[in-house]
Amino acid sequence: MAQYAIPTDQIEQFEAGFHGDLIRPDDTDYNDARTVWNGMIDKYPALIARCRGVGDIISAVNFAREHDLLLAVRGGGHNVAGTAVCNDGLVIDLSEMRGVWVDPDERIAWVQAGATWADVDHETQVFGLATPGGAVSKTGIAGLTLSGGIGHLRCKYGLTCDNLASVDLVTADGDYLTASTDEHEDLFWGLRGGGGNFGVVTGFEFDLYPVGPEVATCLVFYPGDRMDEFLEAYQEYVADAPPEVSLLTLSGVIPDEDLFGVDVVDELKIAIAGCHAGSVEDGERAFAPLREINDPIADFSSPMPYVEFQQLFDGDYPDGMRYYWKSLYLDGLSESAIDRIIYWSGVAPSPLSTVDVWQLGGAIERMGVEESAFGGRHAPFLLGVEANWERSENDDANIGWVRDCLEDMRQFSDGSVYLNFPGFLEGGDDMMRVTFGPTYERLVALKDEYDPTNLFSLNQNITPSGNAQTDGGGIL
Repeated sequence: MAQYAIPTDQIEQFEAGFHGDLIRPDDTDYNDARTVWNGMIDKYPALIARCRGVGDIISAVNFAREHDLLLAVRGGGHNVAGTAVCNDGLVIDLSEMRGVWVDPDERIAWVQAGATWADVDHETQVFGLATPGGAVSKTGIAGLTLSGGIGHLRCKYGLTCDNLASVDLVTADGDYLTASTDEHEDLFWGLRGGGGNFGVVTGFEFDLYPVGPEVATCLVFYPGDRMDEFLEAYQEYVADAPPEVSLLTLSGVIPDEDLFGVDVVDELKIAIAGCHAGSVEDGERAFAPLREINDPIADFSSPMPYVEFQQLFDGDYPDGMRYYWKSLYLDGLSESAIDRIIYWSGVAPSPLSTVDVWQLGGAIERMGVEESAFGGRHAPFLLGVEANWERSENDDANIGWVRDCLEDMRQFSDGSVYLNFPGFLEGGDDMMRVTFGPTYERLVALKDEYDPTNLFSLNQNITPSGNAQTDGGGIL
């Protein structure tokens, strides 16, 4: 159980001016409040400040700074690395700040930082509009956006962070400001891809686009023993695919008894999934070649509501399961790279794990580094290695599989990573320098200006120049 030495009268003074709920270790709802989506994360904060508005966030930031507390910021959804909670410090919990307001004429949405993509889609799809979000509707908007945002509309409309019009945040000094192309422009540049390093974001303003309400979707499964043929065909297809198409492949056992017959349910498979951001008719024509590469095990491709497609993978990532993910940007899908993807897919300790290859390019690569800090625009593919398993006694085997796979696959990469699939804050400055390249020093300068003492250290951290790097409270 957490121990802390903050005088009781100071906590009571903080609570008196706090409009949300201040949760202590002795409170009956403490265990529920400290629990996060990833079942591997088991941390005991001293205080959890469940905020209702900007005033609460400012009070909590000031309290953490004044008492030199380790500070974690929790949004509304998934957090693979476990940085949304900490031992012995203060958690700023934004999960009840979930408002979404849409202006359909201006095609703009204002979204509070505790919202999930399900919240956003629910409001925007009323008007047949969307902004590029994640690939699972339970994902929180805040973390995904600040570290890039690779979702189902990426090749047509770019990353989530590319579609920010403005960001409201509270800085380490407790100041409230808005960053956009018209004010605090350099900070706005850093917030689009630089993660949660510069403050607590309270709200996002997104550009919206006509999408749906019905879209053409692709979800087709092929046998794993022909994975090389499939990945070669996939690479050829995406080289000339229309920009409305955004795809990924998933290779693993995927033992879903509702989808597959008993003869193949426990066999290695490869799937291709994605949607088309244009008309249903154009989408069905575009996806037809992917459904005819060879004889599929199952083909669930069909027109469906965009909201439904956004929720298609929710059931694969239940609360409380154990997750350890990593990533690398790939230079391409050479014959050797395909061979290694096949190998690692086949030796995963958990049948729930997958090796994924995300199509990039399109609108992602058209934005220059001077417009945002995001560091992965150069690559044609992203490799995602997802270990998903149920029992703690299998932790070492699954974590080891991910690490060994990534170490092997570095030969096909420059070593840069997608910061939303980070493992447990591993890699430190070296990983961040490789990922951001020549823009890293510009990010350090922003950190020096807005958070010189590294109050916001529990993230994929940009270390200020005058501050020793924290270990981020990582559990490994």
